Amino acid sequence: MASASNLHHMSPHVAPNNPDDVARALSSFGYIPDTGLATSVFLAMSLQRPLLLEGEAGVGKTEVAKVLSRWTGGELIRLQCYEGIDVGQAVYDWDYSRQLLHLRAAEATGESRGVSTSALEDELYQERFLLKRALLRAIDHHSGEPPVLLIDEVDRADDEFEAYLLEVLSEYQITVPELGRFSALRPPLVVLTSNRTRDVHDALKRRCLYHWVEHPDFEREVQIVRLRVPQVLDTLARQVAAAVEGLRSLNLYKPPGVAETIDWAQALAALGVARLDEATVAATLGTVLKYREDQERTRQHGLTDLVKQALERGSANL
Repeated sequence: MASASNLHHMSPHVAPNNPDDVARALSSFGYIPDTGLATSVFLAMSLQRPLLLEGEAGVGKTEVAKVLSRWTGGELIRLQCYEGIDVGQAVYDWDYSRQLLHLRAAEATGESRGVSTSALEDELYQERFLLKRALLRAIDHHSGEPPVLLIDEVDRADDEFEAYLLEVLSEYQITVPELGRFSALRPPLVVLTSNRTRDVHDALKRRCLYHWVEHPDFEREVQIVRLRVPQVLDTLARQVAAAVEGLRSLNLYKPPGVAETIDWAQALAALGVARLDEATVAATLGTVLKYREDQERTRQHGLTDLVKQALERGSANL
């Protein structure tokens, strides 16, 4: 266990000099950030503060942590939040089956004879019987680059867990009553995401740097498609981005995110499509819209208009 005294004086090996460095690095790993996101990531790394990313589902919040892991070389440790998550699932638990085997082995070999109950209990609560979950793994990390801790969909967790999380992120330390305190030698790079199904408490927000992640604008989405689906020609990439832009304006139940844009582009490439048309959009709508109600609304709006807009928008500025 490491002392927390030098916690805030140690910086990660990957140390960008400015937000432009971050933008270039993330882009080289397949993620094209806007200026605001690149700045937020730079500050989170420089100040060693958790970064809270909020936004609609599918805008690329989780992907930020994955790309940061690939860039920094730190292990990606993911904690998926859900209603009812507790310390045993997120922080640590005891390996009861191994503890029981240890007791039986001690009885079988006669090692337990003459040993006090308290001594036997002490043997059972050693670190070798400790099951380290995501939070403790991220804190108790001693070799290589600091891990990237992704706390995904924190808005789904209960208030009690959120309060515990605030305590952990304030000091980067965790206490296991039977063993003592675990403190980070070098704090993990922490990314929290929220789809805003409920408001995250102000206390946790104050602890974090905050960035609202928007759907990318048209030109950036074209860049993303060209980067992630290089077999798609620029003309089709622009048409796909324009069509998705049009779909997002229809007040759908689940507007398509960047992941759906990429899926659609990949599907069109697999079909050998070079230009959007109404029949192709109708046949592949399920790759970009995952709810029947949204598909019906889109058809009622008119696929002809959607395709016309995509072709016009997609051919502009070429």
